[in-house]
Formats: sequence, C-alpha cells, structure tokens
Amino acid sequence: MSTESHHTGTLYVVATPLGNLGDITLRAIDVLRQSDAVACEDTRRASILLRHLGIEGKKLISYHNFNEEQAINRVASLLEEGRNVALITDAGTPVISDPGYGMIRALHQRGIGAVPVPGPSALTAALSVCPLPANSFYFGGFLPHKKGRKSRLEELAAMESTFVLYESPFRIHKLLDELEALLPEAEVFIGREMTKLHEEYLTGSIGELRAALPEGKTRGEFVVAVHPPARKKNAKTGDRYADRH
Repeated sequence: MSTESHHTGTLYVVATPLGNLGDITLRAIDVLRQSDAVACEDTRRASILLRHLGIEGKKLISYHNFNEEQAINRVASLLEEGRNVALITDAGTPVISDPGYGMIRALHQRGIGAVPVPGPSALTAALSVCPLPANSFYFGGFLPHKKGRKSRLEELAAMESTFVLYESPFRIHKLLDELEALLPEAEVFIGREMTKLHEEYLTGSIGELRAALPEGKTRGEFVVAVHPPARKKNAKTGDRYADRH
C-alpha cells in the first residue's frame, strides 16, 4: 500500500488590467510567473500580457464558451497532479461577465477550490467614479441580445436601486432607446474605454447621453449605471407605486 500523500494544486483566479498594463498587481505577477499553466480566454492577448511582464515559455490553455468541457478537464488534470494553474480573461476579473464560472463550479464538484487574486474589475472601477447612488446596486451584466431582453429590462426598471449593465458599442444606442421607453426620467452614468487612452465618463439624462455618443463613432465596451427616478407615494394609502407604469 502506498503511503504517499496526494497534494492537489491550486487554481488562482487572477484579475488582469482592463487596458493600462500598469494596473497589474505585484501578487498577480508572482502568481502568473510561478503557475505551471495559464488558462486564458484568448492565447494571443494572454501572450501579450505575459511578454510585457517578462514571463516566457508559459503553457497556455485556451478556455472559452466553445471548448469549456475540454479546457476544464485539462485544468483539472493538472491540478490533480499537484500543479498550479492561473485563470485569467482578456481583461478584468474572471467570472464577472467573463468566462470562469463553469470551471469554478466543475472544480468545486470535484472537491477542488480556487483562490482569488484581486485586482481590476470594470464594475468596481466604474462605480468608484459614478456620481449616482450606488451604496446599494444590482449588477445585471450583459443583457440577452434578443430573446428575453425586453422582459429583463422591465424587471430592472421596476427596481428602486441603481442597476448596472455591460453593453457593447454595437448596441449602446439600442440600450439607450430601450431605457428611455421604460425610464424616461432616469439619470444614467456611462464609462467606456476605462484606463485606456480615450477613456470617458458621462452622466446625465438619456437624451443628453445619446447626443454625446454619435452613432457609428463609439468604441469599447460600456459600463452603464442607471438610477431610476424616485417612486412617489399614494396620497391616501402611503403605498408606493411606479409613476412610470
């Protein structure tokens, strides 16, 4: 009978810069350097980051929605061999509207945990400079492109707290139109190209933001925070109702 103890490796969930490579943390650099492999959303973008950090010859494992099961099995095998793996995405914190949840869940079911290496996140970066009330907020991530999009927005519009969405430059004007139909008096904050050369932060009415973002000339993913107009009270009963319905 073997008396050797089996040591499982560690999966490190590593936040990487949104754009400015100077935002990488010292701990993240150490973890990336010492890990036996890096699971990443795009091997080309990961290679650019690793070269910038002076890390050469690292094993890269492509991990995205179309090869999830295969990638999870490769990572699990390495961890079960006692090797350490770093999980990164193209930018920001994995799992937060980025690949990662499937791997975390599958490894958990195998009895393998994960360790966070905190750092950049588009969500927290945007809220840190957002002038709208955000002590309590709801994060909705990316909306469905088609099916279920309207009903999802209607659910969000019924909230009394600020809600935050991610949106692409191809659908940002569509989102503003949809928000105006549901919450015409809402105050909206937009952050785009964060930490990059042309980063921009705008706050105002939906009409003001539409005018500030010419169609066809917007780039970069958007963080959109929406603060619904205050609900009024029924004069007789004191019950709250949404004057937008």
